[in-house]
Amino acid sequence: MQIAQIPRSTFYYHLKALRSPGKYDEVKCRIKEIYDEYQGRYGYRRIALALRREGGALNHKVVQRLMNVLRLKAAIRVKRYSSWRGEHGRAADNILQRNFKASRPNEKWVTDVTEFAVNGRKLYLSPIIDLFNNEVISYSISERPTMPMIDEMLIKAFARMDPNSKPVLHSDQGWQYRHRWYQYQLRDFGVTQSMSRKGNCLDNACAECFFGTLKSECFYLGKFKDIDELKDAIEDYIRYYNTRRISLKFNGLSPVEYRLKFYPLRI
Repeated sequence: MQIAQIPRSTFYYHLKALRSPGKYDEVKCRIKEIYDEYQGRYGYRRIALALRREGGALNHKVVQRLMNVLRLKAAIRVKRYSSWRGEHGRAADNILQRNFKASRPNEKWVTDVTEFAVNGRKLYLSPIIDLFNNEVISYSISERPTMPMIDEMLIKAFARMDPNSKPVLHSDQGWQYRHRWYQYQLRDFGVTQSMSRKGNCLDNACAECFFGTLKSECFYLGKFKDIDELKDAIEDYIRYYNTRRISLKFNGLSPVEYRLKFYPLRI
């Protein structure tokens, strides 16, 4: 009760109410509706925030218990793809140093590549995430993890920069990011390159977190007949993630809502 920061009397009131037939029937129906609306992607904390946005004031612990009663569980995550192919090209210093906080848009970006497989065929996603609001500001999707895929992602990201933007772009030590052409493009647009230490995925934890969320809330929940269907689903999910998905970090706002709250004139 102390950890949840709720009064003892409130805790026991809700505990008793949970056992009372009909007490939370309407709330349980709405919880189930929200859970279904977001295709099982929301856990109890996000559903509690969604209820709060609708004017409800239910503690997240109560929502958790009601979800247990309803046997509703948020999706879970699995393993990562690695683009490591040996020490080819020059590795950059770790400028970011796990400092994932940014005070404004286009200050700190992170990127990585992840892999999907459907019926024996593979699909690769390469996004750039702005650490100011965890928004996916650019991405490319391809059947092969090639440099043209990375080029497409960079061109889209560079288009969002204003004359004063000098972002740090952090990645792991995958072969794409050690490529001379990649490093040349960053220098040409005034972007500072940063790389994780070899074999240390925590140095790029924000990109890893996004991939885990994407796969648990989109890929593992769906049944895709082919990679074209999967590609459409990934694009739909990224739009949802940027504009509609509730963020616990931003007190219930989506990444775009959070950015517009402080920078309403930015694209």
